[in-house]
Amino acid sequence: MAGNVLAVRLGVLGRPGADVAAVPCGSQSAADTGGRAMSDVLDRYRMLADDFGARVNAVPEGAWDNRSPCTEWTARDIVAHVTNNARRVSALANGEEPPPPVAAHDPVAAWAESRARMEAVLADPDTSSANVPGPMGPMPVETLVGRFMCTDILVHTWDLARATGLDETINAEAAEAAYQGLRPMDAMIRRPGFFGPKVDCPDDADAQTRLLSFLGRQV
Repeated sequence: MAGNVLAVRLGVLGRPGADVAAVPCGSQSAADTGGRAMSDVLDRYRMLADDFGARVNAVPEGAWDNRSPCTEWTARDIVAHVTNNARRVSALANGEEPPPPVAAHDPVAAWAESRARMEAVLADPDTSSANVPGPMGPMPVETLVGRFMCTDILVHTWDLARATGLDETINAEAAEAAYQGLRPMDAMIRRPGFFGPKVDCPDDADAQTRLLSFLGRQV
């Protein structure tokens, strides 16, 4: 699915039919091993979840089935994807079987519930340090969230806003971190089923525009 956030078929993150993850968000780099404490992960997740949730709560009633910048996805599908990521990872962290995907018939309530579960996991040292499957093999939940899920939420915040006519501004610091993390993976993410070609943008473009253009979005 060209234009979506780095697709990896690992059963951890994803849309219906294909799992999706992303590269680093915030202060972590792609080279991080996860061996150091990451006390800021919960705060960063909350910040980005606040931004995403603000868009979810503001979607006009008739806009849920609008097409999004993600090929084949509607606004409703975007929220279902982010919701299901949180539900799956929080279940795995608690030693539970991953729940079946939700279709987000009530996307506002589904997102609120899944976010609360994810934050509870990150707030508990036992569950936040639990190993779960990740794009590069088993890793602690807080590593998975800090490296991958944060950027997934960040980019899909813009996708949802673009699809529904809401404020498209995303966090600039997080956008810059995600862009710098993705750049070394340029060739890999252009493979079929990952991303389409980059979109040219001005040399002096802001971090948001650089990130989204790099991921093939028409800003």
